[in-house]
Amino acid sequence: MSEFVNASDRATSPRERLEVEFLATRVSFTWLGVRRALDREQTAQAAESFGAEGQFLSAAKKLLDTKHPAYKAVSKVKSQAGGFWKGMSLPFPEPGLRLIRQEDLDGFESRMAGFRQALNTNVEALDQVFWELKDNARQKSGRLYNSSDLPDSVLGAFSIDWSLENVAPPDYLLTLRPDLYEREAARIRGQFEQAVVLAEQGFIAEFRKLVAHLTEMLTDSPDGKPRQFKSASVDNLKEFFEQFKRLSVSDNADLAELVGKAQNLVNGVSAEALTNYDVLRQFVGGEMGKVQQSLDSMIVDRPRRNIVRKAR
Repeated sequence: MSEFVNASDRATSPRERLEVEFLATRVSFTWLGVRRALDREQTAQAAESFGAEGQFLSAAKKLLDTKHPAYKAVSKVKSQAGGFWKGMSLPFPEPGLRLIRQEDLDGFESRMAGFRQALNTNVEALDQVFWELKDNARQKSGRLYNSSDLPDSVLGAFSIDWSLENVAPPDYLLTLRPDLYEREAARIRGQFEQAVVLAEQGFIAEFRKLVAHLTEMLTDSPDGKPRQFKSASVDNLKEFFEQFKRLSVSDNADLAELVGKAQNLVNGVSAEALTNYDVLRQFVGGEMGKVQQSLDSMIVDRPRRNIVRKAR
């Protein structure tokens, strides 16, 4: 633990803080396909109805009713798991990888295990009615139905997996090929530099979207009447403040100042108060509008950087 603290203390730049304080993670899903491309003969038949040639038409058939409650319950877990992972992590240029704080590892693995258990439970429930979904597909697909398109059971057809990924150059290269080690180390430092930019751009974009939405909700409609205000407009912004505080490693003082200003504007302010008190609503809306303008200029004026993964 002391080694981590000492290394963290030495990390002064955003890139160094990412390297020292974060871990690279991967979350993957195994998922039953619910669409299947039509074969050549079926595509040609479909093309005839449009007076077209089969080679100029691409078509697919739906294998299952994805709106069935049992299937929707399975899909919901995937959405929740992906959203949780994204919400507690920062993007990384390597496809499929995101960065989480080392101190969040236990919580991350615990929640992912919970999602896995929920998925298994819902898949078992789906399997109980799978015959019903297959029969419904047979009736609605007509001649396109093929019993071999779907398995007899969905057990094992869905899964959630996660892992920690090593993004540092292997130690053996330092002795075997010092030049190659240094080349890899430089490439990885570049990736972490890109990750800092990606994270900052992501925070700016999300912050701007939330502020713009809140500003619109606090602005009277064209008929002069207050818009219907929902507490989620403020709650989502407050969640962003917590995420920014926990994950941001940027040295962008202007962005931090805007986040602080917006946070002060909504601290202790309820959705009910913003709905019922015109003066308060107009004040907060006007100040949020100024924050939005600053964010707009920040997006426009920031120099573009190439966030392109270099070929190895």
